[in-house]
Amino acid sequence: MDCRPFFFKKFGMFHHRSTMRIGTDAVLFAQWVDVSSSDSVLDIGTGSGIIPMILSQKGVGTVDAVELDSDSYEEAKLNFEISAWNEKLNVFNRDVRLYADEINKKYDLIVSNPPFYASDVKPIKEKKVMARHVSTLSFKDLLISAKKMMKENSRFALVLPFYESRLFIKEAEQLGFYLQKEMQIIPIEGKDANRVNMQFVLNKVEFIETECFTIRNKDYSYTDEYREFLKDYYLDF
Repeated sequence: MDCRPFFFKKFGMFHHRSTMRIGTDAVLFAQWVDVSSSDSVLDIGTGSGIIPMILSQKGVGTVDAVELDSDSYEEAKLNFEISAWNEKLNVFNRDVRLYADEINKKYDLIVSNPPFYASDVKPIKEKKVMARHVSTLSFKDLLISAKKMMKENSRFALVLPFYESRLFIKEAEQLGFYLQKEMQIIPIEGKDANRVNMQFVLNKVEFIETECFTIRNKDYSYTDEYREFLKDYYLDF
């Protein structure tokens, strides 16, 4: 197992113990989410803590994170402690459903890179099942938990595969969430979108902001927009 940290331009992170390693989905999503210096944020299912780290670099106020898997929790805790933003980062080894019932706190922004595969074809390893499937945290449970911790003007943002994102929007509408904006992510020029960043609010919106974003050109090189978007993070950009 490769236990070396993953280095970005302004921080490094360990991620070999977490259920899901640092990946494009989380980095793109964290850069896409708008934050301010006054925002209090909650990250649901933080893994190694990559989303809170990027939000901290962007200047967010404070970030709490919840993580059910004990190894991922320990790794996120270490990453937060050794970071330049350790005073604004906290992580809790809790099921978000219990956390939402116990905590007396409302957040300005709730984010998540949640369990997402709704299919019956599951990864072999048990931890990957927990991290990647809605069998342990349904979309409904995620939405109900988030709503308990939201203010009237709070935002809830997450990233999902395209098919699951359409299912999630329908589930969200039934629970009083309104899609405010989305980024449809195309892996290679000419292909269909396979991921969607979404932001929901609790008040009805006049129109939905939709944009498309392409990661790679047809020759598999990174697009200029991808390099520009993540130039503050990846070492070779």
